[in-house]
Amino acid sequence: MKIYETGNFRIEEKSAVAIGNFDGIHLGHQELIKTVLSYREKYGYKAVIFSFDPHPVDLFGRVNDFRTIFSVEEKKIAAEKTGVDILIQYPFDLSFASLSPEEFVDFLHSSTNCRVLVVGENYFFGKDRAGNIDTLRELGEKRGIKVIGIPRVKVDGTRVSSTRIRGLIKEGNMEYAAMLLNKPYFAMGKVVKGYERGRGMNFPTVNIEPPQKKLLPPDGVYFSTVIIDGKEYYGMSNIGKNPTFDGERRKIETNIFDFDKDVYGKDIIITFYKKIRGEIKFESREKLITQLKRDKRECIFCENSLDVLKFKL
Repeated sequence: MKIYETGNFRIEEKSAVAIGNFDGIHLGHQELIKTVLSYREKYGYKAVIFSFDPHPVDLFGRVNDFRTIFSVEEKKIAAEKTGVDILIQYPFDLSFASLSPEEFVDFLHSSTNCRVLVVGENYFFGKDRAGNIDTLRELGEKRGIKVIGIPRVKVDGTRVSSTRIRGLIKEGNMEYAAMLLNKPYFAMGKVVKGYERGRGMNFPTVNIEPPQKKLLPPDGVYFSTVIIDGKEYYGMSNIGKNPTFDGERRKIETNIFDFDKDVYGKDIIITFYKKIRGEIKFESREKLITQLKRDKRECIFCENSLDVLKFKL
């Protein structure tokens, strides 16, 4: 998969382009992507995702302390797994946001050589969101571009959206989030040195700092898997500041089951399948160890029984 992260690019081959923020690349986004892939299969067009960085909501400050489902690097991982040829993470700024609908379509046409544009049926674009799908169809027809609007995807009668999924993650409902994402929720980071307290309690951990602007589930213990060098391992992860030891920084610490290798400095992926409990400040190290043993037993039970393990990254 080729990646463009600049405003200065041009795709020479004819393309089919799916446009949107694609935060999470959830079930709704996947319908757009399936459509561009079908045009690659039928006509040989390049299959393209056109996305933005930063997220427009973040740029305009519409939500306090806005957090994304994916970091920039995580979106690249998820996009590549869809099978598209090209991911565009266009630098979104006030200048680009001020383009009129016609200017925006002209830019897309000249930079992507698109013959097909695929959007959600409720798509708005251009300065002050002045353009909608009818505008896009009218402008596309003049330029030889077929515009396809994809109906909203619903689960349990409610529309699948990045906003809905963020709400589930904030609640710690990782199983339902995985259903709407069609994959487990995950975080990617580089393994950093910790205090090695876990090793002294026979629960050694790998530690990563959360990506900036990344939405994390609530502090607590989660049944998780860890992907290292393409291989997946079961484990349990703690998100939080480790209050038993008066920690100050929020991080992710993961005890990987049946694993004892040096992975410092490696980029790893941690998936969160189920919340086991909230974070607790224990009165003593011994009580923490007792609880960790209980947590591990519950995680092993999840390993053997959790239905959402069918979702894989």
